[in-house]
Amino acid sequence: MAIKVEEALDIIYKNITPTSIKFVPIEQSLGHVLAEDIVAKHNLPPFDNSAMDGYAVKLQDAGTTVEISDTIFAGDNCDAQLQEGVAIKIMTGAKIPSQCDAIVPVENTSMQEDKVLLPENIKLSQHIRKKGEDIESGEILLKKGKRLFAHQITLLASQGISHIKVHKKPRIALFASGSELKMHFETVASHQLYNTNTPTFYSRALELGCDVDFVGTAIDTLEDIKEHITNALDSDLIITSGGVSVGDADYTKEAFHAFGYDIFFDKIDIKPGKPTTIGKIGNTVILNLPGNPLAAALNFELFGSSIIHALSGDVSKYLTAISTKMKVDYKTKPGRRTLIPGYFDGETFNPCEKFAPGMVSPLANSNSYIMLSEDCAELKSGDLVKVIPTRFIFT
Repeated sequence: MAIKVEEALDIIYKNITPTSIKFVPIEQSLGHVLAEDIVAKHNLPPFDNSAMDGYAVKLQDAGTTVEISDTIFAGDNCDAQLQEGVAIKIMTGAKIPSQCDAIVPVENTSMQEDKVLLPENIKLSQHIRKKGEDIESGEILLKKGKRLFAHQITLLASQGISHIKVHKKPRIALFASGSELKMHFETVASHQLYNTNTPTFYSRALELGCDVDFVGTAIDTLEDIKEHITNALDSDLIITSGGVSVGDADYTKEAFHAFGYDIFFDKIDIKPGKPTTIGKIGNTVILNLPGNPLAAALNFELFGSSIIHALSGDVSKYLTAISTKMKVDYKTKPGRRTLIPGYFDGETFNPCEKFAPGMVSPLANSNSYIMLSEDCAELKSGDLVKVIPTRFIFT
């Protein structure tokens, strides 16, 4: 019996554990998921400092002409103490002198021979960056399970953190099965097809931060499929396409069963892609996708991406959707949860005009998809929908 999409996703997250942990330099951590909380070691800024090139002054000197006693540059270890009737010239980033009330930008002053005329209106602490106003020592900067992007690495560098614990990138092994399939670098006969699924999964798995191996295309025999499985079993996830329906030459499931395949489910109440199958052989997760390119790609986006999230240790479980509106009216046949590819332009979602499970062009022309409920027969222009992106990450 086919299970619901939500049930399938729950099973994925309950049965898949994150990859093991390694210690890496922060320069090599991009795209990895943190395996530890990161706690701030230092205040940022570490001391009160000037946000402008200007003068360190006292409030009672506003509107007067004062002497200039010194100049403080960024990086100076200055222990000067500001006196009434005196200004200290200061550069951006320089440490604020003791007893300073505010910084007056150079452009708000005027020189009177060797003295400086201050403006009438000076506010307490203006243009002073206070110690710890950005980051306070002891606060949690990044939590375990956070995927690292460039600006999270900025935080790490600001604390002088050189190495961190992260989950290893999932190792993905790919192969397709089908005697009719040839790779794009091979000669294809009139009765054969190019294998488009494996290059698609390979590229998407790389985009999702995985290490990926292609182990070949199996012909439709038990022996050949078993050989490909053997070559892939040292990975965290094996993804196959084709051979999971009920045809006479569909040997994929039988071949996997020879290795002790523990199937979590082998049918999902979804269109396209009902025969999508997920399980495990030992610690290796298995994702058997249908052979039709659009069906395989859409189910990879929904279930394959979720498996990769779980393996990566990412706490942002399930795929983040973006609320938007339909651009056009759209009719569909109710009865099963349905995936509809289309294009999200930032304001509206426009479904592909023409698509079928065996097509490839809708994949190139879409950047997202929506999932319709079982009872949905029609959407009107302006109706609210939730799109799941396929060309960018939104977390």
